[in-house]
Amino acid sequence: MNTSSSRGTLITPQRKNLPMCQHQPSCPTSDSADRDAARLVAHHPEQGWSLLCNGVLLFEDTGELLPDGQIIAPHRPLVTARAA
Repeated sequence: MNTSSSRGTLITPQRKNLPMCQHQPSCPTSDSADRDAARLVAHHPEQGWSLLCNGVLLFEDTGELLPDGQIIAPHRPLVTARAA
């Protein structure tokens, strides 16, 4: 529902941002160390990304984009042993 103020400007109601993770037990938050353990909301392997229920975009190279815009560089494990 839109309303007008006395000045004639359009006022729109605030949109409520509900948390994405509404199941129990709740998934780790986007700022916790185990944020990658959250449930998948959307998975697009053909595009190389997945959306977790805590709002984290997880990329196939293990990079991440957090809901606040922070970028986490890819963190694939280093290969330490080589076959001879």
